Amino acid sequence: MNFITEAVAKAVKTLYDLDLNPSDISLQETRKEFEGQVTLVTFPYTKVSRKSPEQTGAEIGEFIKNKLEQVSDFNVIKGFLNISLSDSYWLDQFYSGILCPGFGTIKSKGKKVMVEYSSPNTNKPLHLGHVRNNMLGFSVSRILEAAGYEVVKANLVNDRGIHICKSMLAWQKFGQGETPESAGIKGDHLVGKYYVIFDKEYKKEIEALVASGQTEEEAKKNAPLIKEAQVMLQKWEAGDVEVINLWKTMNGWVYAGFAETYKRLGVEFDQFYYESNTYLLGKDIVEEGLQKGVFFQKEDGSVWIDLTADGLDQKLLRRSDGTSVYITQDLGTAQLKYNDYHMDESIYVVGNEQDYHFKVLFLILEKLGKTWAKGLYHLSYGMVDLPSGKMKSREGTVVDADDLVDEMEQTAKEHTEALGKVESFSDQEKFELYHTIGMGALKYFLLKVDPRKRLLFDPNESVDFQGHTGPFIQYTHARIRSVLNRVAANTESARIEKLLPEERDLILLLSQYPQTIESAATGYNPASIANYIYDVAKAFNKFYHELSILQAEDELSKQFRLQLSAAAGSVIKKGMGLLGIDVPERM
Repeated sequence: MNFITEAVAKAVKTLYDLDLNPSDISLQETRKEFEGQVTLVTFPYTKVSRKSPEQTGAEIGEFIKNKLEQVSDFNVIKGFLNISLSDSYWLDQFYSGILCPGFGTIKSKGKKVMVEYSSPNTNKPLHLGHVRNNMLGFSVSRILEAAGYEVVKANLVNDRGIHICKSMLAWQKFGQGETPESAGIKGDHLVGKYYVIFDKEYKKEIEALVASGQTEEEAKKNAPLIKEAQVMLQKWEAGDVEVINLWKTMNGWVYAGFAETYKRLGVEFDQFYYESNTYLLGKDIVEEGLQKGVFFQKEDGSVWIDLTADGLDQKLLRRSDGTSVYITQDLGTAQLKYNDYHMDESIYVVGNEQDYHFKVLFLILEKLGKTWAKGLYHLSYGMVDLPSGKMKSREGTVVDADDLVDEMEQTAKEHTEALGKVESFSDQEKFELYHTIGMGALKYFLLKVDPRKRLLFDPNESVDFQGHTGPFIQYTHARIRSVLNRVAANTESARIEKLLPEERDLILLLSQYPQTIESAATGYNPASIANYIYDVAKAFNKFYHELSILQAEDELSKQFRLQLSAAAGSVIKKGMGLLGIDVPERM
């Protein structure tokens, strides 16, 4: 709307002799209860006009109406100048913009971004928290790609450490050679089963030691199982062949299971990093920090950084025995990723319980003089809660991702069959439809909320075909396809001259698609896309119910409404695709 801000600047200069930069003039979308599409707040100009906000708005409105043929009318409500744009303006937007093949395509920004998400542990299956993480990371990646960035989708797999050894040890002791094939279950579930077994047996040992007179803290350290797990970790780090081979075998089971879950979730990665390859990284950075005087060494030999002047605390970077801590590894991995890709930005999709960790990590890298540290960003997100008793859980504490997908498919099946709309579908078509609707419901519910907010996920509410849901939008797309499949639109139609309000409102929304992508990319916020597409779906349904498409008053109107329907369907499909959501051709 640069032409409006430029006209406002000219109006203020002509009327009140004040020079304004058009880029400093802020416009808003007009509130739905008022006439108009663009609103200017007039309060900032009353000092120079020396008139009331209403009089000031009327004078500016009259000036730009006389100067701009695109402005058909205006009204002033208190301090708000509401501007109505002409039908010819909106039709230009439609015919010369929205209908163009490249509409919504944003030219390359010449910048590279890495988005790191998922980051699972290989001692258990993916769970509900991972689902939100994967949905966010994958969607942000797609949005950034649409906004003109080159994107690398990365996954840092936590495949080593004491928690991995717990699963390995429990399988050695209690597994009797069980494999995913012999057990008939996915590899990640099998390994998770032995992690749970370790925990149960470990607790039994702790209880026995406490009963014999040890404190609980002593018992936790002295329990035979935890000592054996620690020995196994030491053997792994020493390269013991037997331990390494078992680790490779069990991790292989887990990776196969993860791949199946990722496929069901509809996410993918360009680059995998493994903690087993990165856990020793960062030691050179510690030496670099000591040489630069950024880090300091205590008498016991441990290395620290003092961040108290930055409102944080002192942070340990290397233990007195020379071993690394977790942040040491993260420093090294950050350097490795930059060396590999030289990206302009690197986004970490990690839950908000790690907010402090990333503040410290990024600050340390800046203090070390890493120029690329300014491009690091923690996409912090809140937890997902469930209504009690809604979902089953394998371990009684967390909801397994595969169980969640199964539940969503079943819920989608029940809701769809209750509407009686799938009688003509084959069994395979039904299976695909239930998966598409179930995953659309799950993804949309998780992505329509600002990532920073904690949310309550209700499976039944998410599959409602009438609410603010993915299936409502999917159904809208199927409705559009149904209309279009009944008759072919004539792309050579002559241009109409007048718009009805429902037509204009839909064009207005569709025209905002490119700027919505830019806004979502800037804020790393898929909710911007999700809520925009919902508004498009609502506007189309209003247009569909208020105006006849196939029985329009004349052939010109019919062809125009078919084209407008097709454009709405295209934007819905593209926008939902940015969320990682498929839209069916029929429902």
